[in-house]
Amino acid sequence: MQFTASQIASIAGGTVEGDGNAVVNSFAKIEDGHVGAISFLANPKYTQYIYTTDSSVVLVSSDFIPEKPLKCTLIKVSDPYATVARLLDMASKMMEPVLTGKEEPCFVADGVELPEDAYVGAFAYVGKGARIGKGVKIYPQAYIGHNVEIGDGSVVYPNASVYHNCKIGRRCVIHSGAVIGADGFGFAPVDGHYDKIPQIGIVELEDDVEVGANTTVDRATMGRTLIQKGTKLDNLIQVAHNCVIGHDTVMAAQVGVAGSTKIGSNCMVGGQVGFKGHILVGDNVQIGAQSGIAGNLREGSRVMGSPALDMGKYARQAALTKNLPWLFDRLKELEKRVSELEN
Repeated sequence: MQFTASQIASIAGGTVEGDGNAVVNSFAKIEDGHVGAISFLANPKYTQYIYTTDSSVVLVSSDFIPEKPLKCTLIKVSDPYATVARLLDMASKMMEPVLTGKEEPCFVADGVELPEDAYVGAFAYVGKGARIGKGVKIYPQAYIGHNVEIGDGSVVYPNASVYHNCKIGRRCVIHSGAVIGADGFGFAPVDGHYDKIPQIGIVELEDDVEVGANTTVDRATMGRTLIQKGTKLDNLIQVAHNCVIGHDTVMAAQVGVAGSTKIGSNCMVGGQVGFKGHILVGDNVQIGAQSGIAGNLREGSRVMGSPALDMGKYARQAALTKNLPWLFDRLKELEKRVSELEN
């Protein structure tokens, strides 16, 4: 992979300031730049590094004006972060090996039709009645259960499992160790013990959903657990039975969503957030890391803490909490003075 600054600017719709013939063949963080690398500046906290970086080319915002001389060539774009994401996606696809056909040994049930450009790796299992779309990649030791549907261009990485009857949309990515469609946690207390409640629903992932490594999405008791289009789930997330997560929502690692909770679209959820079951979370909600969500949240809420509070209130509470030892000492001193006055 080798491009000039002018070629990259043409691809990105940007303008070059500096040497348009500067050549790049790799990516690097701006603080770790080296000759031949392209970096980006999106966060103002990293502005200092643009004056010292050894990267050959740096993507910057269209309104960026340097305050000192630069060694690097600039490519000015409207959104450096989105642009570098596009370039990384292009580079990733160029570096990916072209995988098609079946590696032996693997098991593909009789009657399952594999498109010519699909791939099934060694020791993978594809069950009876499965429907596999064009360009689907099923990596070694992945499990695809009976009657599973996988849409065009989706990828199932090694050791991931998709249980029977579940539906995977187009261009989805299921990373290693993820489990789609295991039983929901349903048990009925009967005479001092628990009887299992059969989980006969499915999981459905709409188009462009990504599921991180070792994340689990449980099948519904009845109906479906639904992850809508464009949503991205990080590693080590638990989504329980009959949950619905709206489109283009993102969740960081170790989030836990209890059963029948409905989370809106375009939400941002920090790591280790816990959701109570049977609650409603509106669209465009932002939730800080390690928050506990015990009730409904209206659209556009910004909360943090456990139990969760409005972010402004939480920040004030946190500031006061740090002062508690001093406030306690002050209270004791005031009590002492009141006691002396009373005597």
